[in-house]
Amino acid sequence: MTALAPWLQTQLTCLLQQRGHALLLAGPPGLGQYPLALALARGWLCERPSAQGACGQCGACHAVDVRTHPDLFVLMPETLSLELGWPLDEKTQDKIDKKELKPSKFIRVDATRQAVAFSQFTRSRGDTKVVLIYPAERLNTEAANTLLKTLEEPAGALRFVIATEAAHALLPTIRSRCQTHELHWPDTAQALAWLQATAAADPALATQRPSTADLQTWLRAAGGRPDEALDWLRLGPAPGLWSRLPRAIAAGDWSALSGWTAARQMDVLQKLCHDLMVRQAGAEPRFFAAPDLPPAPALAVLVAWQRELQAAARTLEHPYSAALMQEAWASAAQRALALH
Repeated sequence: MTALAPWLQTQLTCLLQQRGHALLLAGPPGLGQYPLALALARGWLCERPSAQGACGQCGACHAVDVRTHPDLFVLMPETLSLELGWPLDEKTQDKIDKKELKPSKFIRVDATRQAVAFSQFTRSRGDTKVVLIYPAERLNTEAANTLLKTLEEPAGALRFVIATEAAHALLPTIRSRCQTHELHWPDTAQALAWLQATAAADPALATQRPSTADLQTWLRAAGGRPDEALDWLRLGPAPGLWSRLPRAIAAGDWSALSGWTAARQMDVLQKLCHDLMVRQAGAEPRFFAAPDLPPAPALAVLVAWQRELQAAARTLEHPYSAALMQEAWASAAQRALALH
């Protein structure tokens, strides 16, 4: 298993000292909820744990790493399970293979019932059983309600680690049954050091040798989230592209974004709109350097554009023509940014 980032390792060491049966790891996207939750589950299940977590060498650690530990139940959307290599139950997998069922982006109530049934089984290996839920905001109301009794009165030595990127979207009855841990933001020096080391160890990035200035640029583009900054590095944009984007978009030049996914294009537009809004309010932008921004239009214009972007973001996965969608976004951006 890949070593945890240092700011996550510090939090893991503290969390392992807690004795509650249900921990809620909460924070905005990109702070490492899933790797921290998995490291916590590994630490609880490890046969030779230390104060820093799992040993990484015992049979229990190996079983978690190969997704076969009988005392660990991972509850997540089917799309994410498939992406991260967690096996689905045979019935669901068979239906997906036969194209009878489309993998869900939400946590189905049937899977939640399986987690409840798992909680009632006898332990197979050690002293603890663990249910890991991520991202918990993908539980619908019925699925969340199915968990409540087990979460309040767990059978035997059962522990929950519940990770979310939108704690406000969870039922209050879920939150009230957990000890909440707010994930910490890494400081800039920590994040840059981690990015430098990770990029150097990544075969796809080792030949790029990004400079410190490049790392700072992409860390800023990611809003201070190192994992997202690493994604930008792997995308491999040309040096200096990020600084040119705001004025290019304002001028209607979409060429730099045309090869990116719709989700990434929308991310850029929302970040640009955010920075112009805070700039108009007299604050410092978060994602772009202030000199790189075009003149900010009136706040009312930006608010209207923000609403357009929010509406468009909700349709990202609809089967619209990508070219027409991009044309509409480019036109809306140019129109908004020309009214200053």
